[in-house]
Order: sequence, then structure tokens, then C-alpha cells
Amino acid sequence: MRNNYVFLLLFSFYLSLCETNAVFAKTLEEGIKVQVENESLPQVFKRLEKVYGCQILFVYNDVNSYSFTGVIQEKNAGDAVKKVLEGKPFICKVDGTFINVALAKRTYQEKSGKIRVSGKVIDDKGMPMVGVHVQTVGDVRSGVITDMDGKFSMLLPADNQKRVVELSFIGMVTERIIIACNKDALDLLITLQEDNEKLSEVVVTGYQQIDRRHLTSAVSSVSMEDIQMPGITNLTQMLEGKIPDMVVANNSGEINATPRLRVRGTSTIIGNREPLWVVDGIIVNDPVNLSPDVLNDPDYVNRIGNAISGLNPQDIERLDVLKDAAATALYGTRAANGVIVVTTKKGRAGKPEVAYSGTMTFRRRPYYTDDKIDLMNSKERIQFSENLVGMHYIYPQNMPLVGYEYALHNLYNGTYTNAQFQSEVMRLQTMNTDWFDILTRNSFSTDHNVNISGGSENIRYYASLGYTDENDVIRWSDNKRYTANGKLDMILSPKLHLSFHLNGYLNEKTYTQDALNPIDYAYNTSRAIPAYTDNGDYAFYKKYGSVDIGYLNYNILNELDNSYQKQNVSSFTATANLRYQATDWLSFNGVISASTSNADLTGYWGEKTYYAACLRGCEYGAVPPKDWSYMPYGGELSKQTTRNKSYTARLQANFSKTFNETHYVSAVLGTEANSNRYEAFRTTERGYFEDRGKAFISDISTDYVAYTKWLLGNVPTVTDSQLNLLSAYMTASYSYSDYFTLNANMRYDGSNKFGSRSNEKILPIWSVSGMVDLNRVLSLNKIVEPLDALTFKASYGEQGNMLDGQTSELVIRKGSMNSYYNELYSTVHAFANPDLKWEKTQSLNLALEGALWNNRLQFGLEYYYKKTNDAFMEKAISDINGYTSYVVNSGTVVNRGYNLHVTAIPVRKKDIYWSISGSMSKIMNEMRTNPSAQAYDLSSFLNGTAVVKGHSLNTFWSYDFTGLNPKNGGPMFNDWSDRKGEVEQMDKLTAYTNVLIPSGQRDPDITGSLHNTFSYKSWKLNVGLYYSLGAKTRLFRVFKNFVSGYSSELNMNKALLQAWSKPGDEKHTNIPAVMGMQSDGYGDYRFHWSSNYDWKGAKLADNSWDMYDYSNARVVSANYLKISSLSLTYEVPIEWLKNYHIKRLALTLGATNLYTFCHKDLKGQTPTQSGFSEVQLSDTPTYTFGLAVNF
Repeated sequence: MRNNYVFLLLFSFYLSLCETNAVFAKTLEEGIKVQVENESLPQVFKRLEKVYGCQILFVYNDVNSYSFTGVIQEKNAGDAVKKVLEGKPFICKVDGTFINVALAKRTYQEKSGKIRVSGKVIDDKGMPMVGVHVQTVGDVRSGVITDMDGKFSMLLPADNQKRVVELSFIGMVTERIIIACNKDALDLLITLQEDNEKLSEVVVTGYQQIDRRHLTSAVSSVSMEDIQMPGITNLTQMLEGKIPDMVVANNSGEINATPRLRVRGTSTIIGNREPLWVVDGIIVNDPVNLSPDVLNDPDYVNRIGNAISGLNPQDIERLDVLKDAAATALYGTRAANGVIVVTTKKGRAGKPEVAYSGTMTFRRRPYYTDDKIDLMNSKERIQFSENLVGMHYIYPQNMPLVGYEYALHNLYNGTYTNAQFQSEVMRLQTMNTDWFDILTRNSFSTDHNVNISGGSENIRYYASLGYTDENDVIRWSDNKRYTANGKLDMILSPKLHLSFHLNGYLNEKTYTQDALNPIDYAYNTSRAIPAYTDNGDYAFYKKYGSVDIGYLNYNILNELDNSYQKQNVSSFTATANLRYQATDWLSFNGVISASTSNADLTGYWGEKTYYAACLRGCEYGAVPPKDWSYMPYGGELSKQTTRNKSYTARLQANFSKTFNETHYVSAVLGTEANSNRYEAFRTTERGYFEDRGKAFISDISTDYVAYTKWLLGNVPTVTDSQLNLLSAYMTASYSYSDYFTLNANMRYDGSNKFGSRSNEKILPIWSVSGMVDLNRVLSLNKIVEPLDALTFKASYGEQGNMLDGQTSELVIRKGSMNSYYNELYSTVHAFANPDLKWEKTQSLNLALEGALWNNRLQFGLEYYYKKTNDAFMEKAISDINGYTSYVVNSGTVVNRGYNLHVTAIPVRKKDIYWSISGSMSKIMNEMRTNPSAQAYDLSSFLNGTAVVKGHSLNTFWSYDFTGLNPKNGGPMFNDWSDRKGEVEQMDKLTAYTNVLIPSGQRDPDITGSLHNTFSYKSWKLNVGLYYSLGAKTRLFRVFKNFVSGYSSELNMNKALLQAWSKPGDEKHTNIPAVMGMQSDGYGDYRFHWSSNYDWKGAKLADNSWDMYDYSNARVVSANYLKISSLSLTYEVPIEWLKNYHIKRLALTLGATNLYTFCHKDLKGQTPTQSGFSEVQLSDTPTYTFGLAVNF
């Protein structure tokens, strides 16, 4: 099936190419006519480039003094240029769409007293460079241009003098070589390095390409080469620290986990906070619609992926991140959180080139000896249990029968003699089961990509295939991705251009059930529990099931071997773009795109698992009880299938004209229609046999009462939604020379999301912006001589946002037959909310950018202010209405911040190059309105999901710890125990914001990076550092389940070894005493006063040990500095490869996540791990070998 999918994609691409060739041949026969009246050759060449779609390479000073008058009606560009050059001392060479024009006497006339200098110019990848300007410094008449193969030839006087020859090309570092003019210098090989620090010439917004000199908005542009990291195959993960004002939050280091992205803070409270993804001008959607509640949960691990999870990074050319209103306005209501525009690679004219790149990556698993792990070994855990027993600690009534406590139980009931008991304890103390070794592994992953590109004068193509096979350090987790991509760009006629883009992928993921977290199990399970018996079988222990069932066998390996979650996501997108160049200044283009994505999510629990045994009501192989068996036979299979179809149609007019060579006016006017159909089906079935032909049992007796009841209530869930969006947009800009630019954007979005109220269905989105070149206007370079550029930009605009599931009309869902009433019934799907309006965000952006010393030092400073009014919030209502809350426009959120980025090139010589770049972004977020009084419960405040006026979103709250009781070591707090009467009269919001104290925000408010690039001849070293400041986190809990009972199954944090044990310990530890029922003061801490049955106010806590785990004593700084990436590349010299028909060979060694510097109190966890939820896998070190070959 997979091979068929890839074959169909490539076959479709081939058919498109064949059809296009036929159309092109027909177009050439029609001929072309161009009338020229005494125009200079540069002007004529410019016209011919537009008419024929070619690129004419020439030295301006050579041809500027010549002119042409006549009619050009040749069928191809080569003949047209030859006609223009008739009778003039020039020759031309045609190579694809490139035409080289040079003085004939310099290229072909041998003169006495001359030496010949010739050679080839290549880039840092060994590829030939076309159009490089080569000239002698101080003699502009000596200039030549490299041809299609990157070759050049020039004549210099044979006067025994040393001359400096300069080679320059846009976007590359200018190279100079010294020539001794006493003999020929032939077959030179010159390599030009990419000038990564030079300001990009063009910014891609998806709707248009803008000259950066006229850019008025906040856009960060990076090439894919700049952000690629060794061993990382997920584009989202590569963005960490690469884009100013963007925060990349990794909840887990699993290969299948997708990070959360935030651009310039959080602008919505309950809406989707993720940025919009655009690929080659087309908006792409997530494969599975997850609710904003899920995506916004800071502890949610997204293993499903986002809109671009299936995109192969090797097919990407560049990224442009649109951040302010002026940049995102054209994308309308979906762009309030920012837009990430992805531009994929195109083919380039020339001979076919095949490129292969491959990597092999080693991932290191966690070890108990790591600094980030601080857990008890077997001996310490047994001693801890002995201490608990000695203080008459009350264990949970139904804890697992394992470990020291189970051995003691066997001693008390006579199963063990004292000698047997002592022998068992000694065995347990030395067991030290290595759960990390058993549940994780040092893994190997591979990534392979091959592409081919090339083309003729009028047809260019690019095609690629990719295969990724990633094995996670978690043994039951892996990811396979297959990608195929094809692009075809054609010139059908001088005025008509057509391009096709086909893209598809298949992604197969396997990972564990959510209830089975191997990392959390390794952290929290006693090492005194065996995984295997002496003969190598699984070692089961008894774990409580239920009152009816009692204890059942449990082994984590048995659970993992007999369960899984699998995910298959496939997608196919086809886009056609037709461009008609009506005149030199007016063009039209139409875009049609269709995409379909299918996602199949499967969850399985086998009949041999503990999970299945609990549903079955007995052990595997036993006879299921008829009264309480919910799954008498087989296992459980859950399936979710989603189908997503999207269509985009766009018609756009582009105006661009320069008046009197100083006034530049451009405008875009367009309309766009988007339609998205989302269908999902979800069901859970029982009685499934995975190992018996994937069959279901069909004859379970109705005597199984519990199963029959479940079966009658087990109804599949069907989702079918349609979103239609009709938009009109326009943008206009005016530039006076390169002095200043003014711009205005506007878009109207009409949506069916708000029902029939037409005044609320359409939202105008607009922005105004401007840019002034301070250097040119004020002639600052005369005052500050090293100054190359200094520009100031400002923008202001308004955007909107919409929320799914809202309507101004009451929506009734038709139901099925009701057996009780024997008739069809309907239910309320959504209550009318006629007063709901669009969520609106106003934003201001100010920026200053500059460069000094020939662009060797570049800097940028930006400030922004975003205010969201009418933010969606949930208001609690009485459940008598059938709902507990509804959405209102009552929130105000403010985001403001600034960023600074600097790039410097301390060394730029022929063989040595060093660049260093750094960035720093500050994000300040504040909630300006309070939620309803009963909107959030206690856990929301403790976990940071509650929003409170005057605080940033994701602020978490803690109990105010005041120290340990010197008499008994119990934890003490400022919990208003002396003001109980006041607290009892408070609502939830008032009570929690007074008794609890804000501890900080979970997200950092300062992020940045520092990147170094060193090049020496064929060697290139990259070092990347990333830092995160301002975030706080909770330490892992040490008293989890203390009151309900420490289980013998659990391991303990080593922090408990420093717990208070005697008076005076409170002076050097803040870990409370571990108390038993007979410990002094135990009753004072067992229950909190607000948990009494007669308490009428908001519940503040259950007990003092839980309060301690959630107190400010367990809050530490999450600041860190990480060595995020390190790579060393060797480019094999091109002359070594000539005999093997290889154009480029590069070898790379790389590593990621090498080391993290963080707060010393974070012993036992990393800054990205937190005590708010389950323990997840932290960022693991990776080591990669890469190979790149071009033929």
C-alpha cells in the first residue's frame, strides 16, 4: 500500500511533465513581437528577461554604452539576444534559461602581451555558481561572468605585476585572489562562502514576495540550512532558539512528541494558541482536530503531531515567521497567534543533479547515575520501609503485595520463618532492579533523502523521496515516515507561467498506552521489585483490582508487550498556480489547492494484561464471573478514524510600477475561498483477539450482566463538521526611492461559525505600517563612517479570532430511536449564544535595524505591544440549564516585549571564517480581567491553568510555607487558620488568591540563543547554545500519597533521607518529618481544617503533606543554559572527486542536548521536567553521523 502511494505520486508528477511539454511546444510556434526604440542594452535585456522568462548575464559597464532599435520576434531567447548583439563586439552563450553576454575580444581574441586567467567558481557545497562577477580590482572593464558550469576566462596584461581579482555574488561573501601576471593561471578553483549574516533580499509572506528594503512589518527569516540540527527530523523541534519572540516548549523528549509553539506570548485564554502554518502559500491543518483545552494544557504531550509533522525538512528552502499585524493581516482571523510560512525547494535550470543525504543517530538512554535522577536504591528503599514500620505507619489497605512490607506480612502470618524473612530482606536490599535498562534502550535511528532537480530554459523540476526510521529510547516507541515531493515550474508563453506542486507523506507511529508511562514507572517504582524470575520469566506481583476481584497479577513488561497505541497518518496535497503577466506592471495569478489527510489511531489492550483482567474480573485463563465481568473474553480495541479534506481557491491581481525611477507603487487585490470538511469516527470494542486473526468473539452469553449492560451503552462517536471561509484582501504600498515606504493591509473574513447573524459573521482585519531608511534620509554614514544601514519600522493593526463550537442559534441534534418511548428523539447540541463576538487583538510594533563595517556587524531591536479585547472566557452557570458554563466576551489580555539580535563576523578571510550570532527575547504577559468567581478549582491554581487579573497566563500558585515545627518536624503554613470565618465567606477566586501565593509562571519570559560558525578551508564547525530564563517549576513530589498510604510498590526521592528526625534539624533542612500514626502531632497534620465535613467555604487542602509538596518550598528556578547542538562538517575537496563523477561529498559529526546548566536545587530532574504531572522523558543526548553526496 505504501509503495503504491509513492508510485501514484511520482506517476502523477510524470504525467504533468509530459502534458506540459506538449503545451510548451505549441506556444513557441506562435512567436513573439517586441518593439524597441533606441534603448540601451541593459534596458533591452531587462525587457527580454520578462518576455522570454530567461536570465541574461552581463557586465553593466561593458554594454551600457550600446543601444538597439528594431523589432524582436524570434521564437526563443537565444536568437533574440543574438539579434540585439548583431554588429556589436559581443558574443552570447545560451545554457538553459541563462544567457551569458561577454565582449568577444576578451573571450576569444588572443593578444600578445596577455596572460589568461581561467577557473571555476563553486559554492561551499561544491556546486557550480552561475553569474558570479569576476573582475580586477580597480578596472571595471576587465569584468566577466561565470557561465552555466561556473567557469570563467579573462585576459590580464603580462607585466609581471600582482593584481587582485575579485569575485562577488549576491548573498555570498566576496572573495579576492592575487594573480602574478607573469604566466597563465589556468583551472583555478574558487569557493564562495554563503553570507548567512547578510540581510535577506526577499521576504516570503505566502501571498507575495517583498523586497526587504521595503519591508515594513516584523518578519524573521531563516534558511533551512541555518536551523537544521544533527539527528533532528522534526521541523518544530529545530526552531528552539532560532526565532526571536518564539518560545518552543518541549513537554517530553520522546521522538513522537510535538512541542508547543508560542509567538509573542499568549493572546487568547480558551482559544487555540498555536501559530498558523502555511506551506507554499497554502494554509495546512492538523491531522486530528484537538480541542484548545487539550492543546493549551501545559502538561499535555502531543504525540499526534501538528500540521507539518509529515513535512520532510530536507525539502524546505526557508522559513519566514510573521509576527505583527502588518505581516499577518492578510491571513485574517486564523493568524492572531502568528504565521509560519514554509517555502519548499524548487528545481533550477541546468543538467540533472541527484543529491543524497543520510544520517545515523545514536540516542542515549537515562541512567540511575545521571545527575537528573535522584532516587533511592534498593538498600535505601528497604531501610525507609523499616523506618515506616517502626513508627507504626498506616499503609494503604489495598497496596500491592511486594517488597519489604509483603515479606513482613508473610512473617506475621507464619508463611516465613524469621530466618526466611531476614534472608528475603537481604535479597531485596541488593536487588537494585535497573528499570531504566529494562524499559529504555540506547537507540539508533536513520534518515535517508534523495532528490533530483534540473530543467531546461522553460521547464524546471524538483522531485524527492525521504525515509525516516526513528527508534526512541523508550523500547515500545518508534516512528517511521515516508515522504514524496514533486515540483514543476513551466513557462508556457512569455506571459503565462504555470507551476504544479505535489506532496504526500505517510507517518507510522507506535507508542505506549497513556496509562503505561515507562519513564514515570522507572522513576516511581521501587528497585526492590524484580522484573524477571530466576529462570527469566516475568516476575508478577499482586496488585489490587477491586472489591469484587481482589488482587491480580501485575508486571509492567507484560502490560507493555500486550498493549500499544498505533497511529497512521497519510496526507496528499496538490497545488496549481497559474500566473499571467499582462504588462510589465500588472499580473494576475490563480491558485487552486486540494489536500486530503487520513488519520487512523488504534489502541489495544491484550487479554493477558492487568487492565484486561480488571475488566474480566479474574486472572487470564480463569472462568469470568457472570455478575461483574465487563469483558469476559478477549481484549479491548479502540479505533479513531479521521478524514480531513481542504480546498483553497485564490484569485489575485498584482500591481507593481516605478514612476520617474523614484516613486514605487505596489498593490495586491485578491479574493480567497477556503473549505474544510472534517469527519471522525471513534469506537471501542471488546472481545478482540489480536493474535487470532484479529477477530472478535461473537457469541458471548447475555448471562454476563455487566458486559451486556456495557454493550448496550457502548455507542460509537461520529463527528462531521464543515468550515467555510470567504475572504477578500488587499495590500498597497508606496516607496519613495529607498528612503521610506508606507503600507496598508486589509482583509474581510466571512465565516459560518457564528450562525445567521450577518453583522457578526464578517470581521475586517487591517494594519498600517511604515519604514524609513534613516541612513539615507539623514546621511548618517557621513557622521558615522562605518554605518552601512539603519532603518526604522512601525506598524499598528487589528486582528480577530474565532472559537469552534459557538453559534447564535440553538442547534438541535437529531438522535436515534428511544426504546423507552418507542420514538425518535433529539438533544440540544449547542445553546444559542447570540451576544458572542469576535475576539479582537490590537498590536503595535516598533523596530530598528542596522549594519556596520560592510555588514560585518548587524543588529536589530524590536518592541511590541498586543492587547486582546473581548477575549473568550467561560462563565459558570447553574447546571439546571443542562450546561455548567457558557462562553462570553469578557477578557482582556496584554502581551508586550522586545527582542534584540546581533550578528558579527570577527574573521572573514580566504581560508578562515568565523561568525557569531545571538538573540534575546523578553515576553511579558498579563491578564487584565478576573474570571468568574467559581470558574477555577484548587488544582487549576496549583497547576497554573487558572487565569487571574494582574498575573501572566500559566502562573501557578503555592501554599505559603513558613517552616518546620521544631517539636515534631511537621510542616507549617500561613493558611489563614486564624481567620477561618473570613475564608468561609469567600468565593473560590477570592479564597485561593488570598491564601495561596503566586510562585511564578511556567513558561519563560526570556529566551535566546548564541550560535558560532567556524570555517577553515574544508572544515566547518557549528556550536549552538540555548538559554531560557524567568520560568519556575515544582520539584517532584516527595510526599505523594503519604496520607492515603505510601505503597510498597513505589520508590522514593532521596530528599526523604534528609527529612527532619529530631529537634534542631529544622535549622538545616526543610523536609518535614515522616510521621506514623503514633508520631507526636500526627493528628494536627492528617487533615486540613478546610476539609471537614461541616466546612461551607472553598476547600483549601486535604492534608499538610500535600500542602508541602505544593508549597513555595518546593518551587525552584527553571532557568537553564543548554549546549543544544554541535556539528563538525568536512567538505571533501572537489578536485579529489573529479574522477568519480561526484560533485560534492560532505561528512558530518553532530550532537544535540550535550549538557544543561541549571539551578543546583534541581537535583533529580531537568528544568523541562516538572512536578505538576507524570514524569516524562527529558531531552536525551544524541550523536549523529551524516553523509551528503551530489552527482
